[in-house]
Amino acid sequence: MHFHEHPIHVANGVLGKKCHICAFFNGFDEQHRVLRSFIKEGFERGDKAFHIVDPELRADHLKRLAQAGIDVEQAMATGQLELRRWQDAYLRDDQFDQDGMLALLEEILGSGRAAGDTRVRFVSRVEPSLVEKAGEDNWLEYETRVNYAVSKYSDPVICTYDLANFSASLVMDMLRVHPVVIVGGVLQENPFFVPPDQFLLELRERKSARPGAIQAL
Repeated sequence: MHFHEHPIHVANGVLGKKCHICAFFNGFDEQHRVLRSFIKEGFERGDKAFHIVDPELRADHLKRLAQAGIDVEQAMATGQLELRRWQDAYLRDDQFDQDGMLALLEEILGSGRAAGDTRVRFVSRVEPSLVEKAGEDNWLEYETRVNYAVSKYSDPVICTYDLANFSASLVMDMLRVHPVVIVGGVLQENPFFVPPDQFLLELRERKSARPGAIQAL
């Protein structure tokens, strides 16, 4: 059986064809509690895990993986688990690099195909300092463009947000750029999702309507 024939279980549900997921949590404890079985399932099947975390949470993250029964040292030694600080993934020369990160994402997801029938499970914890560094508009554009990359593969990409760290307006925008969402620990198709072409046009119009914006001739 090929990896794509195995159902992906996450947050009390089974993931369908849409694999770009926005997961909202209240704290790091809830994030690990909800995603633990999804992450462990991946290791048991031989999937590659690519995790992006804040450096201050790295030790805690690895400890929780070990508590879930994952041999962290072995997984990192073999390359099954790759863990990066968000600064090393999203930034180039200390600046948010949207195109660079999208290229990295494609490289990561493509690595599974290059290795044969290996699925990649991508989990990135989004920190408010990252969104601040990028600027909300640039971050929204990036998250929207992720849909184009993910549509080429069958690998789950989960972007996690701690609700205590973000404004209600940004949370609503995040809902609109992810076709699948985890809220209250439950996976569900997102009725608020806006197709990326449409949202990128809306984002450009939003920018141009702001006071002081330079209008194209």
